[in-house]
Amino acid sequence: MSKRDCPQVPNETSNERVVPNELDVDVAIIGAGPAGLTAGYLLTKQGKSVAIIEKDETYVGGISRTVEHEGYRFDIGGHRFFSKSQQVVDLWDEILPDDFIQRPRMSRIYYEGKFYSYPLRAFEALGNLGILRSTACMVSYLRYKLFPIAEVKSFEDWTTNQFGKKLYSIFFKTYTEKVWGMPCDEMSADWAAQRIKGLSLWSAVIDGLKRSMGLNKAPNDGQAAKTLLETFRYPRLGPGMMWDAARDKILAAGGTIIMGHGLEQLASDGKGGWRMRAADKDGKTVVVKAKDAISSAPMRELAKRMHPLPESTLQANDLKYRDFLTVALKIKSDDLFPDNWIYIHDDKVQVGRVQNFRSWSPEMVPDEGVACVGLEYFCFENDGLWSSSDDDLIELAKKEMAILGLCDPADVIGGAVVRQEKAYPVYDEDYAANVDVMRQELEEKHPTLHLVGRNGMHRYNNQDHAMMTAMLTTENILAGERLYDTWCVNEDAEYHEAGDEGDEKVMPTREAGYMPVSDDQAAALQSLMPVPERIRDTDTDDLARSQSGLAGIWGQQWPRFSINCATFAC
Repeated sequence: MSKRDCPQVPNETSNERVVPNELDVDVAIIGAGPAGLTAGYLLTKQGKSVAIIEKDETYVGGISRTVEHEGYRFDIGGHRFFSKSQQVVDLWDEILPDDFIQRPRMSRIYYEGKFYSYPLRAFEALGNLGILRSTACMVSYLRYKLFPIAEVKSFEDWTTNQFGKKLYSIFFKTYTEKVWGMPCDEMSADWAAQRIKGLSLWSAVIDGLKRSMGLNKAPNDGQAAKTLLETFRYPRLGPGMMWDAARDKILAAGGTIIMGHGLEQLASDGKGGWRMRAADKDGKTVVVKAKDAISSAPMRELAKRMHPLPESTLQANDLKYRDFLTVALKIKSDDLFPDNWIYIHDDKVQVGRVQNFRSWSPEMVPDEGVACVGLEYFCFENDGLWSSSDDDLIELAKKEMAILGLCDPADVIGGAVVRQEKAYPVYDEDYAANVDVMRQELEEKHPTLHLVGRNGMHRYNNQDHAMMTAMLTTENILAGERLYDTWCVNEDAEYHEAGDEGDEKVMPTREAGYMPVSDDQAAALQSLMPVPERIRDTDTDDLARSQSGLAGIWGQQWPRFSINCATFAC
């Protein structure tokens, strides 16, 4: 069996090495996700000594890891390898030069036993709905075009004006509420306008007429609005293959990765450097001394573990997170459906999305006669779903697959559950101010502490954004000063899987005193995704705040939840 054909199981090299109780390195890194490993890889290439701590005992890659169970591999969330930054693409190719495959992209919507193309095709959608319901949809559409909601405040208002109440309730309401965890009539209209800009029922009908008459031309049959990639690159054994390779290269260059150790304390040494203490589940500790520290840990957790405690600990403690879990089922079948994933717009079930791991890569499913799917549930840590036993979750998944008509529970021959805590930072009305207070304090008092990645910066970003923050941080450390503002990003920017890799992007806003980032670097930094804001009554909220003092300031946190999917366009 060749090296290429060998299954890529978690490498135990870092655990087999004897790690001393105390290490002295150039850079200490918290977290072995895409940001932490990117920084570690680039720093060791430049001859810097690094030590990375990772709480997971087995896997690196964070939410981009690939979990293996009995030879089957599960992608946690679904990760298409696409970036408009050529620097990021080049780094992917450098770390994993021979193991990318090109995969067809297919995602559909499931509603009441029928599949709908995504992006929606008007005639297909109306045909699936039937004459009576289609007529009701068209009447509802015309009613709101003639008499639109005058004062548009919510996602529901905006989408109803665009598509009518009937189509809104079918194709937007159920899935969106599952994902974001709050009613559509409490989500901001601004988010809807940003995410669904350029899409209307009338344009979809015109597109359908052109399609039926063969007037649309490749690529994408003329679907100009928010055009999506037809194919994408993907590591043949899942996204974790990339980060396993990065780990191995760091170790080969002399770096240290300490698995199964969570941060206990990050203390200033009083000289601009750091003393990091990490412990495993048995309480065994390792101390790392370093000149610079990089953190991709959640900002809330970092603040609690810093010594001395930052003055912004109160604000950091107010930051919140959204969690989710995947229930993977092995099913006796050649394959169930060709999609990478299906969005479930049916309120009879709790599942929000179903992945088909064979459609991501055939090598993730070792048995030809077995299909492997992952049912994704959006939840909060320690709520009913999260706290359910694995057996109960597997039974729930089997039951919901039967309700959806996607498989017979009798054909399920096994299952596994993967939980992802703090998967997505919550954007509530105070999160930006809370993040900014902590950021400014750390930059002013601790210039050798660098925050990177999704949770490290409490920003809902893509993988390439997390990597670019680490790439620029590496440049700052090597220069011995903050040359680049890693927070430099235009949060109103759109970032879609459209166009070509390396496409030029608009320069984001930046603060004075930093070197300008290149267009290519900006392209990755722009992959910050917007999330809906909860509508609030300003007068009422301001009165409540003035009456309740600190309790009002820090206690009223309206959730603005996010996952790796906006509306249902991933």
